[in-house]
Amino acid sequence: MKKLALLSALALLGTPLAAREPNSSPNAAEAAAHHQLSLIAQLDDSGPMLNAVIVTNPNAPGEARDASNGGLPLGGRTILVKDNIETREWPTTAGSLALKDNATGRDAPLVARLRAAGGVVLGKTNLSEWANIRDNNSTSGWSAVGGLTRNPHATDRSACGSSAGSGAAVAAGLAWAAIGTETNGSITCPASINGIVGFKPTVGMVSRTHVVPISASQDTAGPMANSVHDAALLLSAIAGGDPLDPATAEAGKYATDFTQGLAEYSLRGVRIGVMVKQAGSRSKVDALFDRAMEDLERAGAVLVPIDYDWPDEFWPNSLTVLLFELRRDMNAYLATLPDPAMPDTLTDLVAFNYAHGDRELRWFGQDLFEKALQTTDEEAYRKALAMVQHATREDGIDRIMAEYDVAFLIAPTVGPAWTMDLVNGDNFGGDIGAGSLPAIAGYPHLTVPMGAVEGLPVGLSFMGAKWQDHEVLKAGAAYERARTAKLPAPSFKPWQPAE
Repeated sequence: MKKLALLSALALLGTPLAAREPNSSPNAAEAAAHHQLSLIAQLDDSGPMLNAVIVTNPNAPGEARDASNGGLPLGGRTILVKDNIETREWPTTAGSLALKDNATGRDAPLVARLRAAGGVVLGKTNLSEWANIRDNNSTSGWSAVGGLTRNPHATDRSACGSSAGSGAAVAAGLAWAAIGTETNGSITCPASINGIVGFKPTVGMVSRTHVVPISASQDTAGPMANSVHDAALLLSAIAGGDPLDPATAEAGKYATDFTQGLAEYSLRGVRIGVMVKQAGSRSKVDALFDRAMEDLERAGAVLVPIDYDWPDEFWPNSLTVLLFELRRDMNAYLATLPDPAMPDTLTDLVAFNYAHGDRELRWFGQDLFEKALQTTDEEAYRKALAMVQHATREDGIDRIMAEYDVAFLIAPTVGPAWTMDLVNGDNFGGDIGAGSLPAIAGYPHLTVPMGAVEGLPVGLSFMGAKWQDHEVLKAGAAYERARTAKLPAPSFKPWQPAE
């Protein structure tokens, strides 16, 4: 890449967010889309080679210009969509060569809503293949279709997953915002590690129709953006009911303009539960968390220590739920694909991977896919589902919030990014975070940047009760205003110790 082009990109990334956003001017919206396509060419396809974006929309500038004329909420803003969500323009691959030609010609309902609100689909983002459910020893952010996503803050370190490309792209300024999906940490981890805001809504707030599934009880799409306000604005566009997705039956009661009240919300007198054990055992993360709690207290919040341990036999039951639903729900999704050349079942996917093992199985296997094929006992599944949902709902978040009389729960989201390693896979470490509670309960979870460890971003999690999405966003916005920690800018270089 030419040096001047890179300097121009970095200069833009260093400007305030408001200066980078499209506004009501058609020329500004068009120019922003042009610039973002240029940045993708400079930072994603060459230069540091982030590998965050799989495909782009060359018509985006014109679409942004036209959309900004209509007085619609998103006003021509550009959004990148994770490549397990169907868009009419391109194949939806879930990162797998088995679906590289999966051109359905359909928009997922959440994408249709996004467009109707004036959003422009700028392209599709890379992800952990099959949203990281293929194998226990996977490397987050790698897919056979897109390669390995790099973290803009340290290009030799993980972007986490499975929404790795969405997180890295937003952090690098490649779009106004992005859509990710989460089953257990797949929005919040990459948002935290890439230094952006990520929001996992209540399961059922956003339609999952025409989204490659893992788990009907846990899957959801959600916004990834540079601020809580932008995440709330994007959620406002994509939230709502869908007759093809029974989980969304109540969404109409709770879908709203989620930006309302963000700027005015006060934490004064608000009791917030601190998940002490889930803060982990990393001293530098502890220091960031301590500073975040001081900021919250200065803003008037009352912090209440929470003592919580996972119940016995929880994790084996959780895995049973995921594997049973993976087989059932993947088979159901594949049955909807219009191209008869596409795989029909999870069994077909396993066979495809073996047949193309030199490309699909070079770095890790498919033990979870194969275990899912054997997880067929529906009675055992129903007992496991009842156990994990009770443990995370009535005896989890609901009980904790009632027992300690708190409105929200907080913890560090996850530790700083680890070194990427295709040979050995991920290395999370530190026992940091409580995101599995809202993920398995299906409750809302917001992560907001709270600083960095040696230049590596770390997020602060806000978790709440079912359908309390708006309140959780308000709390996160209030913290964002009170935050005193300095946030790092992407370096687009390999990690180096601070001098």
